[in-house]
Amino acid sequence: MKNAAELSGHLLATGPVAGVVASAATDLSTRDRVTQLLLEQGATTAAQLGRALGLSPAAIRRHLDAMLADGDVIAREQTVRGHRGRGRPAKVFLLTDAARVRCGTHHYDNMATAALRWIAGNGGPEAVAAFAADQVAALETRCRAAMEDAGDDPLARAEALAGALTAEGYAANASTIASGGQLCQHHCPVAHVAAEFPQLCEAETAVISRLVGTHVQRLATIAHGDGVCTTHIPAQPGRVQSGRTVTTVRTDK
Repeated sequence: MKNAAELSGHLLATGPVAGVVASAATDLSTRDRVTQLLLEQGATTAAQLGRALGLSPAAIRRHLDAMLADGDVIAREQTVRGHRGRGRPAKVFLLTDAARVRCGTHHYDNMATAALRWIAGNGGPEAVAAFAADQVAALETRCRAAMEDAGDDPLARAEALAGALTAEGYAANASTIASGGQLCQHHCPVAHVAAEFPQLCEAETAVISRLVGTHVQRLATIAHGDGVCTTHIPAQPGRVQSGRTVTTVRTDK
């Protein structure tokens, strides 16, 4: 029997999710670089961004279109001082205020980590666990309400949960595999803090188990350096897995 680490490697390296995860990780990395350039340089044209990143016009346009749709950048006509040639001025792209705030999340992470260290020092690990459970309680309530029509099948509930988590900003998807199903979260808003305080991941895993309605196993987490948070949902005895349709719900386009 494979241990959790071996099973995690097998599930992440095979099947339709593997290609999706790799593509998503590449896209997110590129958009992080675009964000950093815009943060450093301010208003920049698509051509300038493409040259700086070594991307074709079509590739940089795809990333910028996605960032426009997500509200991370805005576009406006380039201001030209002095004589202007024929044609419309080139468009320049700038970070939105919301994107700029996210660029400073590590400051908030540092404060959150310091607060949890204080809680741990004064109340012990149990106090941290209680804090983590309290933090995810509201998320559980919202997701449960969004899943009320999902039925009792754990895999169907996992698909509904993926949609609910995506609406919360986790960029989640659920899929059926030979050994049951898996729920993947491609974004974690507390990854840097959870790297030191795994109670946050444990509380979230407990929420997933309750919402899906069965025991689940967390195979990988972004907080521990993996590219995606992956939760395995074991197949239910007597259920036939073949013939189910894979549902993918994404926000990190």
